Amino acid sequence: MNDHTAMMTAGAFGLECLSRWFLVLSKPAAEQCAQTHLERQGYRVYYPRLICSQLRRGRWCERIVALFPRYLFVQLDVARQSLAPVRSTVGVASVVRFGPDATVVPDDVIEGLIGRADPQSGLHRLADRKLEPGARINVVAGAFSGLDGIFERSAGADRVVVLLSLLGGSTAVCISADFVVPQVA
Repeated sequence: MNDHTAMMTAGAFGLECLSRWFLVLSKPAAEQCAQTHLERQGYRVYYPRLICSQLRRGRWCERIVALFPRYLFVQLDVARQSLAPVRSTVGVASVVRFGPDATVVPDDVIEGLIGRADPQSGLHRLADRKLEPGARINVVAGAFSGLDGIFERSAGADRVVVLLSLLGGSTAVCISADFVVPQVA
């Protein structure tokens, strides 16, 4: 059902509010701009964002990035609002479609995303991966940067002991926990 058909159906049955969430593709790095302009037009917008840790110049810092880069969710009352203005909004590249119909996102998907976000900030966090003894790791900073090893144990709040292959044997080295990431398979 396209947005015009949905508006006609809602009007025919006298429904007060027939709200639906639609998926919108923004222009590159323009999610925030699209959100601002859509909200100015009276649309409800959900732009899920994520706090992620990133290593910069040997230090970990937190950055806020899009959970789904270039995608936003827009809710509109199909009996009273049209998708046509959404398509021409500043920052919007297009409304995502499958064939002739705009993609409708189920309410429970949006509610699930909102429910997983931090209640105060509205931001999502990725689950911290705890290293298990014997897990393969990569050292990403410090004197041993670029080496692979095996996680042995934690050594306090911010230090870990890892086994590195040095000089033909395994050597236990205590380094900052910030310098160690799980090895990607």
